[in-house]
Amino acid sequence: MKFFIDTANLNDIKEAQALGVLDGVTTNPSLMAKEGITGRNNILKHYVDICNIVDGDVSAEVIAVDFEGMIKEGEELAELYEQIVVKIPMTKDGVKACKYFSEKGIKTNVTLVFSAGQALLAAKAGATYVSPFIGRLDDVSTDGLNLIQEIREIYDNYGYETGILAASVRHTMHIVNCAKIGADVMTGPLSAILGLLKHPLTDIGLAQFLADFEKGNK
Repeated sequence: MKFFIDTANLNDIKEAQALGVLDGVTTNPSLMAKEGITGRNNILKHYVDICNIVDGDVSAEVIAVDFEGMIKEGEELAELYEQIVVKIPMTKDGVKACKYFSEKGIKTNVTLVFSAGQALLAAKAGATYVSPFIGRLDDVSTDGLNLIQEIREIYDNYGYETGILAASVRHTMHIVNCAKIGADVMTGPLSAILGLLKHPLTDIGLAQFLADFEKGNK
């Protein structure tokens, strides 16, 4: 499973990259605003800054909600860097834009997916990635992981190559469970990735090793 970090914070991206397990980045207008990145030129520059840090795919989201606007913005984003993936919403115009981009060889990430039917449409339109938001489903008492399982079954049935990108990952067990049920990619905060490092027995064992070494080497 690939690990993406969902942020616009360059320091978090650098830390994840330094860990040696980062495969890509996803971000969105909300995450940009959180970092104080506003204005078209500043946002475009920030995407370039992210691409200069990571080697893998970087999802850059369109703001337009109409087909023509998505095409214009998406082509502009795709020209920024080879690794840019155009992130488009799961709407009628979004699916049309996804088909357009796929025929042009431009990678896409269809976002805000909350049902298996939506994921099926995205795959048929040639999406590179589909992003089911598991955390937001959990927020409304719906099993987000079950959606990942449904999409995995459908894609496997028909050989769709669209990557299942588990989005809105909130914590470490989301990552583990997504890996168990076959998500191709997870994207979440740095804290969730770093949480995989933690286990009390690791800390206890290391402390014991160090204590024993000190006893024998005084």
